[in-house]
Amino acid sequence: MDFRRGREGRGRRRLLLVLAVVFGWCLGSVRCFGQSQDSEFTFLLPAGRSECFFQTAVKNATMEVEYQVIAGAGMDVDFTILSPQGVLLIVETRRSDGVHVVEPTEGGDYQICFDNSFSRFSEKMVFFEIIIEGQGGDVVGDDESAGLEEPDGSLLEYKLEDIRESMDSLHRHLERSRQMQTVLRAFEARDRNLLEDNLWRVSFWSCASMLVMLCVAFTQVYTFRKLFDDKRRVCT
Repeated sequence: MDFRRGREGRGRRRLLLVLAVVFGWCLGSVRCFGQSQDSEFTFLLPAGRSECFFQTAVKNATMEVEYQVIAGAGMDVDFTILSPQGVLLIVETRRSDGVHVVEPTEGGDYQICFDNSFSRFSEKMVFFEIIIEGQGGDVVGDDESAGLEEPDGSLLEYKLEDIRESMDSLHRHLERSRQMQTVLRAFEARDRNLLEDNLWRVSFWSCASMLVMLCVAFTQVYTFRKLFDDKRRVCT
């Protein structure tokens, strides 16, 4: 009976130790996941104005910038990216969308600018997303793996390192899926704005064409009636 109780006590301690290690690793993973610098933003760019945004990057990382003009006449803007030293890396003129990758990056703040100064009346709605990889913040320290050993020196049968790698891979795939869904929503908003704009134009020109046809028909009828109208008086 005492032997059974001793085994149950060791089993409970082992289970509690595993749960404590997993809980601590999960907290560390959540803390690392929260350090992601990926960002997305939708803003309204007034006519005759330019807007600039700054993104901090570490050295030897990869920065991907994707933008789309989703509303506004012409749906085009000027786009530039400047390095932390002020070097002009990317210049685009009158574009509606684009994807650019800066690799490797320099340590500092990158300047990302959208210019609508060429338009005097039309404001533009712009969506852009910044994805930075290689920040080096997704590595979990070795202090958490120290709990893999029991006080008696035997290793636990659970491979927490494999679990960590699986969860990291799952998190990366979920993050990429979220980014793709955001881009697809931006495409959907842009297509919807194009359809609404084209619908207004089609309706306007259809009404104008109908009015012209009615005026032409009325003019033709009036002209024919004037041609066959005999104004001579009949003498009796």
